[in-house]
This record gives sequence, structure tokens and C-alpha cells, in this order.
Amino acid sequence: MKENKDAVLALYKAVDAKFGQNIILMDLEGVTSLADYFLIVTGNSAPQLDALSDTVEDTLAEYGIKIRHREGVRSGNWTLLDFEDIVVHLFDKESRAYYNLERTWGDAKIITP
Repeated sequence: MKENKDAVLALYKAVDAKFGQNIILMDLEGVTSLADYFLIVTGNSAPQLDALSDTVEDTLAEYGIKIRHREGVRSGNWTLLDFEDIVVHLFDKESRAYYNLERTWGDAKIITP
């Protein structure tokens, strides 16, 4: 959906501006019915992951996209933010390497803004 593509591109730029690292935007259309997009971001600390989470919610709210579900917000190592068609994964470095979602969803197209 065009509106969601604009939103995820803005989202990519917003987490990059907050110093998110190793940002990967995956287009899942045609790969799974779970979501159209995954955004995967690494943060350096629990406070940075919290700030990135706030940035994600604020940015998508500007596009009228509301969160459906949150997981792991207080864990400090992986936060999942589900916006229905857009799912955001915020990881610390160790959890990112362990779960390696890029490999799991290897059929997805990588979008480079």
C-alpha cells in the first residue's frame, strides 16, 4: 500500500536520526500474510531502545497508524511493535545476532531508502 510505504520510509529515516544501527527494512508483500513490512533495528542500550520505540510510535502516528500490540518493552533486549501491516523489531546487539530475522525472512525484498 502506497501510504504504508511512505510511512515506513519516514520511519526508517526517524530511527536512523535516533542513531539506530544496522537498520533493515524488509518488504514482505507476497512472502507472508503476517505483515507487509518488517523494520529491524539495533540499539546500544535499554534507554536507547525505549527512545527508538517512542520514535516509532510517534512517527507512525503522524500517518494515522496506531499500534496494535507491544511485546518486550521492559525487557531491554527485544521490543516488538505491531502496527498490523508494519512490524518493528528493536534489538540489542546480542539478541539481534541470536534471532537473525534477516535469515529467517530471507525471501523478503530489502528496501534501501
